Amino acid sequence: MTERSLQAALGHAFGHAGLLTQALTHRSFGTPHNERLEFVGDSVLNCVVARALFRQFPDLDEGSLSRLRAGLVKQDALHKLALGLELGGMLRLGDGELRSGGAQRPSILADALEALFGAIFTDAGFDAAAATVERLYAPLIAAIDPKRAGKDPKTELQEWLQARRHPLPKYELASVSGEAHAQVFEVHCLLATLSVQTVGHGASRRAAEQQAARAALDTIAQVCHD
Repeated sequence: MTERSLQAALGHAFGHAGLLTQALTHRSFGTPHNERLEFVGDSVLNCVVARALFRQFPDLDEGSLSRLRAGLVKQDALHKLALGLELGGMLRLGDGELRSGGAQRPSILADALEALFGAIFTDAGFDAAAATVERLYAPLIAAIDPKRAGKDPKTELQEWLQARRHPLPKYELASVSGEAHAQVFEVHCLLATLSVQTVGHGASRRAAEQQAARAALDTIAQVCHD
């Protein structure tokens, strides 16, 4: 992706091109790097996502809205959006980070996206930054099921099982593959009394457990009716 196509995907043409360059510059490359812009972008992101959820779900309470927001602004969500924008190929990284696979590291990609939000805010103000955040997050917010009230899959699965007096699920790490900078964890979720076993994959053990729990919930929905 080029800078022009990235700006098109963001829906913002920078008046100060240096801000875009800075947002894509990791501290390992030199200064000015993107950490200060990331600081600003994190605040913008939280505010805009909170406003979007407030408007989208008028019947949800503060706790549910907070849980939903936490899921949307965490590293995993930012990483996925950054991958969709192909940010990895545009980052300016030092030689050491390049060799160790920094362009694929979830934390670096997530931070760079937040820095882009901060750069747009600095370049053109809150409304411009908000428009970009809303543009990228619209599909994620539209896919939210308000009945789940922002609970992560592991919490939702645990509560479902406890309400019906089933034992808690067991999560077993099956394998870890890939290079150190791009590991893939495989986790199995076992529900003994329901004869259900599901598999999850993720860039961390926690992410893989969440995916396995979501698969278990989907399986339960198909075979149970209470």
